[in-house]
Amino acid sequence: MVKVKVCGLTNLHDALAAVAGGAHLLGFIFFPGSPRYVTPEQVRAILTAVREQHPNAFGVGVFVNETPGFVRHVLDFCGLQLAQLHGEEPPEMLGLGGGHPSPLRGCAYKALRPRSHAEAHHLAAEYALPALWQGENGPPAFLVDAYHTAQRGGTGQAADWNMAAHLAGHHRVMLAGGLSPANVAQAIRQVHPWGVDAASGVEHAPGHKDHAAMRAFVAAARAAATD
Repeated sequence: MVKVKVCGLTNLHDALAAVAGGAHLLGFIFFPGSPRYVTPEQVRAILTAVREQHPNAFGVGVFVNETPGFVRHVLDFCGLQLAQLHGEEPPEMLGLGGGHPSPLRGCAYKALRPRSHAEAHHLAAEYALPALWQGENGPPAFLVDAYHTAQRGGTGQAADWNMAAHLAGHHRVMLAGGLSPANVAQAIRQVHPWGVDAASGVEHAPGHKDHAAMRAFVAAARAAATD
């Protein structure tokens, strides 16, 4: 089964609709530069309420160039299971490459935005998490997103699916970048990712989800995964 992550959630109504629609992972953005920014206090309240109805709801925090200590604190405070690092964080922050142990080892993964096939291979070699860290409910090896000169994500631009497919042949890849109900099935058939991540493609405005679009996205992903 392909995992589905709905990212950029900002309120309880949308989070409940995402879970009810079949999303496996709920994504919350802690980057103040994003139009989908939420505070740790907001996310803690949302997840507490969601888990009253769905105790196993799985949360992912998205961070940009924060310290390991800050990320670990937010994960614990909010009750989030994973961290997605979307900045220029070094591999050591994930617990890779030796050095001092990272408080994020095994619960954080990197978002990669490669500009070429050569850069994609280089970044994958640096940032891919070992398979033994992943498990059934663990993180992907990394996320592949579209490159944008000014924005970190949620741009609506599609990632390079050919590049992503090659990486997915060797690693557990979460695919992001311009995914919507209209194209997610094609993306899954071409890339064969471990998971797919939607933000702007299931919204009617930044940070405000279209509930019908979320349901359609999950349905299309499930149908493609069983083809």
